[in-house]
Amino acid sequence: MAASGCPDFSLRKRRNVTQSLSAQDLRDQILHHLTHTQGRGPEFATVFDWRLAVSYTVRDLMVGPWVGAIRAARDQGAKRVYYLSMEFLIGRILGDAIINLNLEPAMGEALTLLGLDEQVILDDEPDAALGNGGLGRLAACFMESLSSLSCPAFGYGIRYEHGLFRQRFEGGQQVETPEDWLNQPHPWEFVRINYSYEIGFKGHVDMVDGHAVWHPGESVVARAYDTPVIGWGGDWANTLRLWGAHPTTLLDLKRFNAGDHTAAAEPEALARTLSRVLYPDDTTESGKELRLKQEYFLTSAALQDILARFLAEHGDLEILPDKVAIQLNDTHPAIAGPELIRLLMDVHGLAFDRAQDLARRTLNYTNHTLLPEALERWSTWLMGRVLPRHMQIIQMIDEDHRKTTNRPAHIGIVHGDQVHMGELAFIMAGRVNGVSALHTDLVKDTVFADLHKLHPDRIVNQTNGVTPRRWLRMSNPALTRLLDDTIGTGWTKDLDQLAGLETHAGDATFLEHLRGAKRANKVALSDGLLAGLGVKADPDAIFDVQIKRIHEYKRQLLNVLEAIALWKRIHDSPNGDWTPRVKIFGGKAAPGYWLAKSVIHLINDVAAKINNDPVTAKYLQIAYPPNYNVSMAEDLIPAADLSEQISTAGKEASGTGNMKFTMNGALTIGTLDGANVEIREHVGPENFFLFGLTAEEAAAEKARPGHARAAIEASEDMKIALQLIAEGQFGRADSYYTLLDRTWNDDPFLVASDFDSYFATQRAVDRAYADHAAWDRMAALNIARSGFFSSDRTIRGYMRDIWHAVPVVPA
Repeated sequence: MAASGCPDFSLRKRRNVTQSLSAQDLRDQILHHLTHTQGRGPEFATVFDWRLAVSYTVRDLMVGPWVGAIRAARDQGAKRVYYLSMEFLIGRILGDAIINLNLEPAMGEALTLLGLDEQVILDDEPDAALGNGGLGRLAACFMESLSSLSCPAFGYGIRYEHGLFRQRFEGGQQVETPEDWLNQPHPWEFVRINYSYEIGFKGHVDMVDGHAVWHPGESVVARAYDTPVIGWGGDWANTLRLWGAHPTTLLDLKRFNAGDHTAAAEPEALARTLSRVLYPDDTTESGKELRLKQEYFLTSAALQDILARFLAEHGDLEILPDKVAIQLNDTHPAIAGPELIRLLMDVHGLAFDRAQDLARRTLNYTNHTLLPEALERWSTWLMGRVLPRHMQIIQMIDEDHRKTTNRPAHIGIVHGDQVHMGELAFIMAGRVNGVSALHTDLVKDTVFADLHKLHPDRIVNQTNGVTPRRWLRMSNPALTRLLDDTIGTGWTKDLDQLAGLETHAGDATFLEHLRGAKRANKVALSDGLLAGLGVKADPDAIFDVQIKRIHEYKRQLLNVLEAIALWKRIHDSPNGDWTPRVKIFGGKAAPGYWLAKSVIHLINDVAAKINNDPVTAKYLQIAYPPNYNVSMAEDLIPAADLSEQISTAGKEASGTGNMKFTMNGALTIGTLDGANVEIREHVGPENFFLFGLTAEEAAAEKARPGHARAAIEASEDMKIALQLIAEGQFGRADSYYTLLDRTWNDDPFLVASDFDSYFATQRAVDRAYADHAAWDRMAALNIARSGFFSSDRTIRGYMRDIWHAVPVVPA
C-alpha cells in the first residue's frame, strides 16, 4: 500500500512475453495449429480454418500469463474480486488479444507471409452473444481493466447458447431470430468439468434438529467454461467464468422405455432452457419463473465456486470479507445475499447473525437505473415456490433490518405480495454505488431515498469508464496512428496523457490530419456497411449517430421526429443553405416492448420515404443497420461526427457510448443526464451541444397536467411531424395510432417538451460543422480531455473505495 493508504498503482515492470516473437515464429505456430488442431493442410483451408488456427496461436500466448496470475494471487494470499453479471458483451476477442499482447506488427507480417488478409481473418469471428447493451459492455471493459491493473478477479456470467437475439427487419418491423454464435467452436474457452455445482429449485424445507433443510424438487448442474481475459502488456490475465447448464440426470431411461419420450427428456430440457436465451420475455408467468431461475443459477454457481476456492486457500470463514469482494452488477444477482447466507448457515453451520454480517461485508451492489420499474420485483408466491428456502431467509433479513433500524413501516424488502430486489441488494450490500455523479445523487434522493437516510454512508459514486485499448487503439487505427505520432504511445495505458493534445488543438497541420483520419473512417463506413443497406452517404456530410438499446427514455422517437421536421423544411425550401446529414440508428428493442418496436418501425418507414425523395436526398439520409452489436459499434463510433445522448434528464444512469464517442472525436448533443454532465464539465461547455430540461425541470414538467399537448401546440415543427405520420406519409397511419396518442396525451419522457430546444440545437450543430477549422478544434479538445473516462480510472476507484483490493505483482 502507498503511504496514503491507497493501492500503489505505479507502473510495474512488464515482462512483455511476446516481444521477442518474430513474424516467422507466429507463422510457424499458425501452421502448426492449422495442421494439428484443425486437421487441415494450407491448400484446403478455409477462412474459418485459418481464423481458428490464428486464434489458438494467440490463445497459447495468453495461457502463460493467465496461469501465472492465478498462481501469484494464490501464493501471495491476495484479495480477489468477483464480478457477477447477467451480461458480458465481450465482442470479438482475437483483435483485442492481439492488441493487448503487443502482437500487431508481427501478426500482420505473419499473415502476409501466409498470403492472408488480416482484416478478413478478424472479421470472420462472430460476436459472443452474451449481452444486450451498456450493462454488458461495461462488464467487459471492467474485466479488461482489472487484468490491465493486475487485480486478481473472476467475472461470472451465463454461457448463453443463443444470447439475446439476432435482429432483422421485415417491412420495417423488428423480427427476432435465435443468435447462433455457438454453432461453431469457441476457441477461447476451456471447459472445466471438475468445476461443476448442483443448483436446486422448488421442493420444500424441513426443520431437522432445529436446522432448516431444503429438499429441492428440481436441479441442474452448472458447469464452468473459462475464458482468459488478457490485460494491456500481456503479463496478467483474469478469468471470465461462464456457467453452462447441464442435466443432473441425462435421461429417465425407465420413462423413455415406457414410451414417454418427451417426459424422459425433461431434465435435459430444463437445463438447456436455463442457459439458452438472455432475458427471456417475462410478460408471462413461465417467463418470470425462467428469468428468476436464471438469476439464481448464475448466483448460486458463482457463490459455491467462490466459497470452495476460499476454503481451499484459507479455511477460516471469519476472514471471508478480507479475502473476497463480490460486486453485483445491477439487481439481477441480488439473490446473492440470501444465497450466501444460506450457504454459510445451512452448509457451513453459522448462525444467522454471523452469516448475515459476513455476507454484507463481502457483497457490494452497483445500481444502474433510476426507473423504479427496472428494479426487479418478484411475487412472494413465485419466490416461495421456486426458492422456498430463500423466501424464508429474505423474510429473516427483512425482519432483522426492521428491528435494528427502527425503520418506518413503508420501507422494506417485502411489500404486500412482492419481493423488491433493489431493496434486498441495498440492505445486503456493504457499499452501494451509482455510476455517474448525477446518478449517484439521484439514487440518494429518489429510488433509495428512505434507505439512504437510514444508511447515509453506504452509497458512493464510481463514474463509469471504457477501455481505450478496444475503443480507441483497436477500433480506430487511423486516429491511433495520429495520436502515437503526436504524443507517443503512453496514452494506451494512461489515458490522461491525451491531455498532451491540448497544445496541438490550434495547429492547422494537426487538425488537417485529424480531419483526414475521421474522413477515412467515414469513407470506410460509407463504402461498406451503409452502401450495403442501399444508403448513399456523402462522407462530407455530418454523420449523426444514435446507437443504444431502443427504449422510450433514450428517446429515439425525439431523433426521428426531428428528422421528419427537418425533411419537411428542406422539402419546402430545397435551395436553402442546408448542411448535409446522415442520421444513423442502431439498437434492439426487447421482444415484449411493443412501443419500442413501434419506434423501430417508424424509423424504418421514415427512412424509406426520405432516402428516396429526389428533392431532399442529397441533404438528408437515414440508415438503420439491423443487429447492432459490439463489432458494428467499432465501425460506427470512429466514423461519427455527432453523438446523440438525448435521454430525458434524470433517467440515464451513466452511459458509456457517450464516452467512446468523445474519445474518438465526436461532439455530443445531449441533455444534462448521466455521465453527459461530467463529459461536458471535462471537455468544456463550449465543446458540447446542450439542450433540454434539467432533471429538476423535467420532474416539474412531468407533474404539470396537460404538458404534452401544451408543448406540441406550441411547436409548429413537432405538430407538423406528428401530422405527417397521422396522414400516412410514412407507411400506414394506423400502425402508429398508439404511439401518436401516447405522445399527444401522456409523453412520460417529455419528447414534446424538449423538441424545440433539440431542433434549435441541431441547427446550431449545422452551423458549427460548416466551419471546419472550428469543428476540428472542438473535436481535438474532446479527445484531449477524455482521459477521465478510462475504465482503468473507474476500477482504481472500486479497488480503493469499495473492494479494498490491491494489485498483485505477476509471478
